[in-house]
Parts: sequence; structure tokens; C-alpha cells
Amino acid sequence: MKIALYHRHIDAADSAAYEALVSALAAHGIETVKVSDGDSVDGCDYLFSIGGDGTLLSSVQFVHSSKPEAFPPILGINFGHLGFLTTVGRENPDALAADLLAGRFTLEERSLLEMDGNSYALNEVFVHRGEEASLLRTQVYVDGRHVADYAGDGVIVATPTGSTAYSLSCGGPILTPDSRCFVITPISAHTLTLRPVIVPDTVNIELRVEGGSSCTLGVDSHRTLLEGPVAVRLCRAPFKVRLIRMNTQDFFSAIRDKLMWGTEIRP
Repeated sequence: MKIALYHRHIDAADSAAYEALVSALAAHGIETVKVSDGDSVDGCDYLFSIGGDGTLLSSVQFVHSSKPEAFPPILGINFGHLGFLTTVGRENPDALAADLLAGRFTLEERSLLEMDGNSYALNEVFVHRGEEASLLRTQVYVDGRHVADYAGDGVIVATPTGSTAYSLSCGGPILTPDSRCFVITPISAHTLTLRPVIVPDTVNIELRVEGGSSCTLGVDSHRTLLEGPVAVRLCRAPFKVRLIRMNTQDFFSAIRDKLMWGTEIRP
């Protein structure tokens, strides 16, 4: 078994836990290779994303659209904070290695957004007003049909995976990972009647920003400053990524834990 290890930065306080993970994998006869941005993960059985959710989102860059079937499943190991996607802790790397070798895990397929045919997002694509602008006017189209003109801070298009991220903080709904849909969520809309809209993931979505308006285009954790007019075309990618979930976990247990559902809040 060969595992690619990807991380962006390991703090000094986390270095001992990281070395313990590498040592535990080696003790179980598992080969590891460290990968950085731009490297190939061909030939690896699994990809360990070590950090927070942002690190896991960045690991999607390793997908090659020409051979997505060769992309290994991703296990997110939480060296960050909240961690919706990085569901495994750093506490017991020996047990993790044993469970992996024994196959005590499940694979979840996650849909991706494809933007303009050349980049992919696991969580969301969004446009946000520039720093100099008081608001952004974004026209939203679904399969060529005009949905609405959104005046506000911007618009998010999120996958089911991304429904618990930026979209959720803007009032969007939570979608289970196997939902076959996307959610279009306004960011601080100036009209209260503009609400999130759920659409099938079979549609084509277009976001148009008026000429003369500067905006930030976000594709997961990547940001690009653009000058209007801007047209962003989105659809479901023709392939999916696979996330590893250990058998002690499921989506709803993660939601209960991270959002503290059912936990009594005391003053």
C-alpha cells in the first residue's frame, strides 16, 4: 500500500503528531510519499490531506480530468479547527493504519462543480463584490433561463459538500452528500425576498456580473480579482472524487458533533 501525504504547513506544535502518523504508517508496512502542489499522485492507493478543510479542498488540484478514475480516495486528517471534511483526528494513528489495512472504512462519492471547462470545485464557486464597490449586481441563469438579478455582496453556487461551508453561513440549507443538486445562495442580498434556490445538478448555471464592476471570483479556497463584465459558466463535472469515512462516522454524526445539535446551550 502506498499513501500520498499532502499538507500545506505543519505548525511546530503539530510536528510531533505528524511524525507519529508517519511512523505508525511505516510500522504497518505502508509506504508514504510526500507531495506538494503540482506533483502527481499516480500510483498511490490513498491521499492523506493533513490540515484543515482548506487543505483538503486544495488537494482536489491533483485530479487530472483526463484520467480521474486514477485519482486515489482522500482521507482528511484534522490538524485544523472545525473540520467538516477532515473527519479523522490525530489522536491514534496506529489504530487508523490498522483500520485502513483491514478495510474498516467506507467511500463517499462527492460531486464537483466544473467552471468553464477547466477548473473544479468540491465546495463552491462564488462571486463577491470588490472592496471599492458598495454592492454587486449578479444575473443568475439556469439552463439559459433568467432566475433573478441579485443585488448584494455576491452569489454562491455550492455542491452538497459545500452546503455546510460558505453557503451555510449565508443562510443556505444543508444538503446530504448524496443529494443530486446544487444550491444558489445570495450573499447579503439587499432584497429580503431573494432566498437560496436548490436546482438539479444536471443543469448549467451562469453568473453574469455587469460591466464596470470589479469582483472576486472564488473557486473553493482560491481567489481571483476580476474586472467586469464577467461570465462564469458552471456545470457538474463528469467525474467525482471519493472521500474516506471511517466506519465509526457518518454524515449526521459529523453534523451533530460540529454544529453541536442536541447540545444544551447554557448562558
